[in-house]
Amino acid sequence: MLRVVKVRLYPDAQQQQSLARAFGSCRWLWNYFLNLMNETYKETGKGLSGYEVKKTIPQLKKEHEWLSLTYSQCLQQVCLNLGVAFNNFFEKRARYPKFKSRHGKQSIQYPQNVKIADNQLILPKIGKVSAIIHREIEGKIKTVTITKNCSEQYFAAILFEDGKKKPESIVEGKAIGIDLGLTHFAITSDGSKFDHPRILNKHEKNLKIKQQQLSRKQKGSNNRNKARKKVARVHRKITNCREDFLHKLSRRIVNESQVIVVENLHVKGMMQNHCLAKSIQQVGWGMFCTMLKYKAENEGKIYQEVDRFFPSSKTCHVCLNQVGSLPLDIRFWTCEKCQTKHDRDINAAINLRDEGLRILTSGTGDKAMKCGLGGFPHEQLHQEACRPEVSRSNRGRKKSTTVLSVGQEAHTVPSGQCG
Repeated sequence: MLRVVKVRLYPDAQQQQSLARAFGSCRWLWNYFLNLMNETYKETGKGLSGYEVKKTIPQLKKEHEWLSLTYSQCLQQVCLNLGVAFNNFFEKRARYPKFKSRHGKQSIQYPQNVKIADNQLILPKIGKVSAIIHREIEGKIKTVTITKNCSEQYFAAILFEDGKKKPESIVEGKAIGIDLGLTHFAITSDGSKFDHPRILNKHEKNLKIKQQQLSRKQKGSNNRNKARKKVARVHRKITNCREDFLHKLSRRIVNESQVIVVENLHVKGMMQNHCLAKSIQQVGWGMFCTMLKYKAENEGKIYQEVDRFFPSSKTCHVCLNQVGSLPLDIRFWTCEKCQTKHDRDINAAINLRDEGLRILTSGTGDKAMKCGLGGFPHEQLHQEACRPEVSRSNRGRKKSTTVLSVGQEAHTVPSGQCG
């Protein structure tokens, strides 16, 4: 099974200079070949593959001798990565490849010949670089990616094969549904609510001061470069705090659950709401779901996503009655059929869990019996498996079947809150 360990590097002054030279050579080669591919397509109507442009590297080394100072396989890997970038674009998984800038994050990739010693990383043409290896790396090293961020911190992402087989996914155990929101970051089907840390708000004043200092500096001056690093350090602090919170919460949920069900959110589309864009951007929903997915897969657990159009908030999890409209300012509502009072977020999390189990049970016939061992009665599973599909209009929106009555709006909170 492939695993990745990210370690911090501490190169000396000479090694930093060698790495800067390698970053510049790989960046120049990427831009050169990207421009060559663009011009070739304009002239002939046909593109070039990564393997075709890789053949021209020896000729470029003769014309530009400074390219020979960089490890040859790093240069070859640039061509292969460019080919993968175009394949991702044509298959609509990514945007069109862009030219790289000397400002911002820099990276190079070593496909092989990297060795690990005691708290050291041995890189070709760089030497022994001091590192903090906090986790044991056992197995064959595949690739090592060296990066430098805007704060001038160096990291190495080590991809290795540990020789172990990927554990089989088992449905037996606790199933949990997670509803992501803004008032609370995550609400689970068992009633737990995890507060949003609001990390950006804690550092916003400091960030504002640093950005104002940066704007006053003359462009191209050393003082502006120093101010830019200060801004980058604040952003790095915010990123570290956010990742720390997401890693700890995702690890806790994965350790306590066997089946994890979340909603497939369209974060990019939600960012179009300018009133909530800043709040949505700082919570990190996409990163959290990614962490849940790979951690669950590594533990042999199941990560299931439910369609974003599923009416989790508007459906009563007791009698499956669906209301027609439920604005965001209504946090509590009462079902008109069974008179059950619902917390909007907890009800949504329970419905997500039930819908995820329905998807799993409808996919394979024997998983329904296994799910019953995890604390869910067979009658409930039968009800979940028979849950009716949501009716939709031709434009892809949910079609309302019932109307919200006045009695269902008994508990409200001031408008402007979202969850």
